[in-house]
Amino acid sequence: MPPPTIHHTFVLQRSFAASPDHVFAAFADPAQKRRWFADGFPSHDVLSFELDFQVGGVERIVYQFKEGTPFPGTLMALEGRILEIVPGSRVVSASSMAMAGRIFSASLVTAEIVPTESGTDLILTHQGAFFENSDGPDGRQAGWGKLLDHLETILAA
Repeated sequence: MPPPTIHHTFVLQRSFAASPDHVFAAFADPAQKRRWFADGFPSHDVLSFELDFQVGGVERIVYQFKEGTPFPGTLMALEGRILEIVPGSRVVSASSMAMAGRIFSASLVTAEIVPTESGTDLILTHQGAFFENSDGPDGRQAGWGKLLDHLETILAA
């Protein structure tokens, strides 16, 4: 019998000097999202990236771990669907992640974009179900922290 599923929710908040429209575009525009969400990690290469930014649209990413990582040559895939879009304000998506063809987690992610006097606050809520051999809640939260670091760098450029 497999171990029990771990359910976990975390919220990350970041403040950006960029306008709400620029922050929203970082989620909506496939080229921008690829830059901060998929590219730039030294542990893997992006083999494919697809984003159909509309309600019901699909997001797919396939990575391959590089030599020198714990899983050299192994494929990891994210497959998701966009559930809600409120232009300039909110994006909700559901996704699963798989390694070597085996799903190890499922997530619901809500990105709320809030205008402030100095730019924008991003409130990201991740609700996850983690299965055996997953990265677990701590790893996922750390990963999202790195993703938002990438986003901050791109928005500041």
